[in-house]
Amino acid sequence: MNYCMTRRAWLRNASMALAAIPASAITRPADAATNAAMRAQLAYQDGPKDSLRCSACLEFVPVKDEHARGGCKVIPGDDEISPDGWCTAWNTL
Repeated sequence: MNYCMTRRAWLRNASMALAAIPASAITRPADAATNAAMRAQLAYQDGPKDSLRCSACLEFVPVKDEHARGGCKVIPGDDEISPDGWCTAWNTL
């Protein structure tokens, strides 16, 4: 009988611990990501080059707020691309 109680207590504690894992992952704030190697390779800059801006580029991936930083199809894993930025991959085809 004592064996069953210990096993039940262990299973209960283990299930509670497993249930807490997703909750801790959800409540943790997301970190912004940059791809420094690709930025350097493409000579990315946070400001425009003449009138050329990321917000007018076909590769730019905007977010809901038009002034917030977004992503770029050419720079994978980078979600800190400025809408006012520019790089050598700028494209308007």
